Amino acid sequence: MNQLLLSIALWLHHSKRYKETKHFIYDLLKGEGNPYKKYVDLSIIFLIVTSVFILIYEVKHPVPHWLDTYDIYFVSFVFSVEYLLRLWVHNNLSERIVKEYKEAEFLGREFVPVVILKAGLIEKLKYMLTPSALIDLLAIFPAYRPLRVLRIFVLFRVLKLLRYTKSINQFIEVLSNKKFELLTLLFLLFFIVMTAGIAIYVLEEQTNEQINNLFDALYWALVTISTVGYGDISPVTPEGRSISVLVIISGIAMISFATSVIVSAFSEKLSELKENRIIEQVNKSKSFLLVCGYGQMTKMFFRQYAQSYDNYIILENSLERMEQARKDGYDAIYEDASRYETLSKFNAKHCDITILCLTASDVENVYITLNAKSISSRITVIARANDSSMVSKFKHAGADHILMPNKVANSMIYTAITQPTMYKAIHAILTGKNIARMDEIHAYECESIVGRTIAELEFKRAKLLFIGIDRGGNFLFNPPSSAVIERRDTLLVMGRKISLEYFKTRYQKGC
Repeated sequence: MNQLLLSIALWLHHSKRYKETKHFIYDLLKGEGNPYKKYVDLSIIFLIVTSVFILIYEVKHPVPHWLDTYDIYFVSFVFSVEYLLRLWVHNNLSERIVKEYKEAEFLGREFVPVVILKAGLIEKLKYMLTPSALIDLLAIFPAYRPLRVLRIFVLFRVLKLLRYTKSINQFIEVLSNKKFELLTLLFLLFFIVMTAGIAIYVLEEQTNEQINNLFDALYWALVTISTVGYGDISPVTPEGRSISVLVIISGIAMISFATSVIVSAFSEKLSELKENRIIEQVNKSKSFLLVCGYGQMTKMFFRQYAQSYDNYIILENSLERMEQARKDGYDAIYEDASRYETLSKFNAKHCDITILCLTASDVENVYITLNAKSISSRITVIARANDSSMVSKFKHAGADHILMPNKVANSMIYTAITQPTMYKAIHAILTGKNIARMDEIHAYECESIVGRTIAELEFKRAKLLFIGIDRGGNFLFNPPSSAVIERRDTLLVMGRKISLEYFKTRYQKGC
């Protein structure tokens, strides 16, 4: 038995297809960054809504046989598959058995996979007893009902909307954050209702025909404190009416308290919800820019290049600077970019992310770089370094490009003093003024130029000045005309904007 379990576990452990399938299903059901998840959620919501519609429709109308078959079998089958898939991906039994086998082999102790299997099954059983899993299970039951009255189980499908409707989940999350206040309010409500109900029962059970037992008195107290006041039960003695006054005042106070608690909870959560919406929106794009820090360099960058970037977010850990960025008209959120949890919110799997580290602290920029590269090596990190001694640390952290504004500023000041004409030319090139415009052409974005020589590209015909090629981190200045363009090359050219557009139009296939 042990060998059989081990053989199955090892086969699953080494099966690449099994691992990829399970990961895909998990990501599809529970992942936030999966692009197909929203379609699965919308499909489930559609099935829920149609099931409830059929339940309402059949109250006064006969349901066609095909529609009844769709509701009983097809919908329930889909929900059954979903339930079993959630149960399957909840934990990984094969990985645990393999891990136990390796530990037992290393330590020289007896290998007992049954214990691990039992623990894993108990964990799955605990999941099955959770409220969300029970709702999923009860939503399947209409397929097995022998009586028409059991169609009421379809209503459990409405509760499945709690899993797929984000607004409801956010509302529940807000209330759960105020659990202590709401439980205190509920206990106070219970105390007042019990006290008032017992008091009115003792005082008016003999004189009030409407109160026949303690349940009637408690019912009256609850209706009164909620300020609903049906009027079917009312006190008739002066003492009973005095109690009513106190209960009504208590009810108004409790409603006001509950309202203030919920409003304060939503006020605290509102900014977080807005920030999450911004993150969700930017995660839908193919590429975007994360700017860490809102200081002078960030302001200068956006003044000059704001129109070039539609998808961006400024991450600022200072509330004052974040609010200033929003006042200046930029999309900013209050987050600490140096935290792993912050950067992991962004969809690095399906998006091309560029992170611009422009905080005033070199240590903070290093942490941002480390966390970004630990999330995905595909993330491009451009980091600011104020101290030249930190350059090696940025390189070890994995920064793709390192900016040294102090060194550049000193060089520009020296050039402006000693060679003013050169300074004007460099400034014109960097700012794109007049006819001077320097730009990059990425070969992987323009497949039609790959494999061609520099001479074949005819830069002069497009009125472009070809400067050089960045290849594998090395810049080849003015390479020979016979040099062949490779896929990973980046070509540096200079000229007017219209010249660059003309060049891309000529080789627009894949460009």
